[in-house]
Amino acid sequence: MAGHSKWANIKRRKGAQDAKRGKIFTKLIKEITISVKEGGSEDPSANARLRLAIQNARGANVPKDTIERAVKKGSSTDTANYFETTYEGYGSNGVAIFVECMTDNLKRTVQDVRAAYTKFGGSLGTNGSLEFIFDRRSVFNFPFPEGLDVEEFELEMIDSGAEDVEIDDNYVTVTADVSDFGAIQKKLDELNITPETAELQRIPNTLVALDDEAFQKVYKLIDVLEDNDDVQKVYHNIDMTESQMEMV
Repeated sequence: MAGHSKWANIKRRKGAQDAKRGKIFTKLIKEITISVKEGGSEDPSANARLRLAIQNARGANVPKDTIERAVKKGSSTDTANYFETTYEGYGSNGVAIFVECMTDNLKRTVQDVRAAYTKFGGSLGTNGSLEFIFDRRSVFNFPFPEGLDVEEFELEMIDSGAEDVEIDDNYVTVTADVSDFGAIQKKLDELNITPETAELQRIPNTLVALDDEAFQKVYKLIDVLEDNDDVQKVYHNIDMTESQMEMV
């Protein structure tokens, strides 16, 4: 997974900024509510998706009472039915942009997403058009626990199915195949490690370098998409420089 450490750092920085805007809270709360509705249980031990949603919310410091309200909302008969959908396309300068949505109105969502691509010089493509650019991977992020031996920890992860274990500034990113998500989660539980985030991500295998002017243009599209309430995650394949990371 060459270059994944930079990508992980981008995700961490962007995640911190999203938290300041309150956007990440909204998306995490929605995932909790839908996990209850879809899983049919308020008990995390009987609802794997809910357990993961709560874990990610706690990792982002969502207040406990907010999490509890989201769980209760999921059991309410008044809660809307949501659909998961994805959109794939290109921004300006050939940047690939993959959008994951959760919506109660598919018509509204596709109109909003298409309008954003068009407004900022991009084009919405067909589903599957970016499969060759993004690899779906299980990704776990957390601070390295005190007292653990680094080499022993890395071996434990590899034995559990990890493809890559990166430790950057005492922060760990474990990457594995989608099918090994459960095995990695189980091993972390055994080691009493609670990840800040544990999710399926779309990792770009080819990157596009942009000058600052081109970067600012395409990032306007990404920003608008991320601000859409129906959008849960946006992935892109920009090879961001340190100065460009500061811009966002």
